[in-house]
Amino acid sequence: MTLKEKVQVLIDQAFEEYPTLFLIEYKISPDNKIVVTIDGDQGVTLQDCINVSRAIEHNLDREEEDFALEVASAGAATPLKLLRQYPKNIGRKLKVITLDQEKFEATLEGVVDNSIVLKWKSREPKPVGKGKITVEKEQIIPFENIKEASVIISF
Repeated sequence: MTLKEKVQVLIDQAFEEYPTLFLIEYKISPDNKIVVTIDGDQGVTLQDCINVSRAIEHNLDREEEDFALEVASAGAATPLKLLRQYPKNIGRKLKVITLDQEKFEATLEGVVDNSIVLKWKSREPKPVGKGKITVEKEQIIPFENIKEASVIISF
């Protein structure tokens, strides 16, 4: 079994033990540096990273193959990659780019049937007369049509 296969098995076992956590991605460099990025349904704590790190590290033998291990949470600025990441971000403002290159900056209102629901307000010309009115808009975007999505952090 290769190092990559061993690490995958250990990651799967760790997530069975901690079901609110899930894998975003993991990479193994040619010099055996293992980088695991995780997320959680309620976020990720330092203890969660420690638990996953221990589940991997304590079951690999450095005598067999030397390695370095880093387990980290997906950062606040990291794009959302999995549908499972969206529910915890309901109510937050997202920047979404679709496969058709449509761009939205809107509030995530919900996740329904493998789609996300975005809402925003827009200033548009009045149908009759001069001036503009504020219109509330909504867009439902199927998850498979999302090229990139990230949370907009405001202070």
